[in-house]
Amino acid sequence: MRKVAIVGVGQSPFGRASDRGINELAWQAIKQALQDAGITQRDVGFVSVANVGGWSAEPLPAISVNEYAGLTGVGTYRVEAACASGSAALVTAANLVSSGAVDIALAVGVERMNESPTPTAVELIGRAGNYFWEFDMFGLTFPSYYALYATAYMNKYGATEEDLAKISVKNHFYASFNEYAAFRKRVTVDDVLKSRPVAWPLKLLDCSPITDGAAAVVLASEDVARKLTDTPVWIAGVGYGSDTSNLSKRPDFLTLRATRKAAAEAYKKAGVDPSKPVKSFDVVEVHDCFTIAEILAYEDLGFAAPGQGYMLAREGETYKGGLIPVNLDGGLKAKGHPIGATGVSMAAEITKQLRQEVPAERQADIVKGMGLAHNVGGTGHYTYVTIYSLQKPG
Repeated sequence: MRKVAIVGVGQSPFGRASDRGINELAWQAIKQALQDAGITQRDVGFVSVANVGGWSAEPLPAISVNEYAGLTGVGTYRVEAACASGSAALVTAANLVSSGAVDIALAVGVERMNESPTPTAVELIGRAGNYFWEFDMFGLTFPSYYALYATAYMNKYGATEEDLAKISVKNHFYASFNEYAAFRKRVTVDDVLKSRPVAWPLKLLDCSPITDGAAAVVLASEDVARKLTDTPVWIAGVGYGSDTSNLSKRPDFLTLRATRKAAAEAYKKAGVDPSKPVKSFDVVEVHDCFTIAEILAYEDLGFAAPGQGYMLAREGETYKGGLIPVNLDGGLKAKGHPIGATGVSMAAEITKQLRQEVPAERQADIVKGMGLAHNVGGTGHYTYVTIYSLQKPG
């Protein structure tokens, strides 16, 4: 199997794209990624398109995206793994390169969620859990799911609403330096606590927004990557995990088994010590669809012991210069969460961080040359953990 590197990245601004259709959004990201890699459409062997859809007029967008981007005739498919679709698309594209099927592949994630009214989008996302037992019977939406996590966590470990708010404050702070972020206004703990309740204890500023946007990355084999760039960012290890669709069938409500499995697998492949992962990474992207989700991720990835994740937030240890810098682009919370694009955007962010190409205010100190992206679908139904490195994996 061949080594695979990211050689080009691109992203549209995240937010509300009332002036652009889904194909135009995707092209913004694809054009940047092709230019960054120094290639044209003729060099691409396959396109993997992440899109959850349901809320936009183009329900099967891979072909229309490719046509608009001048990629007609290239092998393609649409990939869906709920909120982890972007990482799934990237992994499938990387596997095609690794296997030798193609030398260059493109992973694209795109959503235009605001094409539908907010209640419709919220309903469609809510159906991504267990439709019959949770949505149909009890009316759970995703804020409700994560409110259950938050209340259980606070009750068991003593975390407070202020601890949740500190996640939002950090991520809005870094989004203020990210030109692609949906929300670039900084907030205070008081702002978060006073924002409108959504599902207690989660308030509006604890929740990621319904977002339009696209991201793209170009993946290449080792031989091609070396010809295209002096700074390839290698895929050092990928882990996968899944869990029951029905929350009531999970033995431990306050850990995502899918994340723990995916992390263990990724750490093994990348040669990371699972007992001390914080010593291996310069920067991390985690799936903070809600503030409690980021805290759970700290623990499931092994950055903190169970029940201690909120202390990383309380003590500011996930800021730049802290123990483990997390979501220096604003995360899903403030950068935005166009579902199919999220995992691809994480890959683009880690790549630019490792290449030291982001604004100084949010540029991590690159010492170890490694970064991690953690992308969750549903409430832990799917998880992908992907490790990126400046050093070619052995």
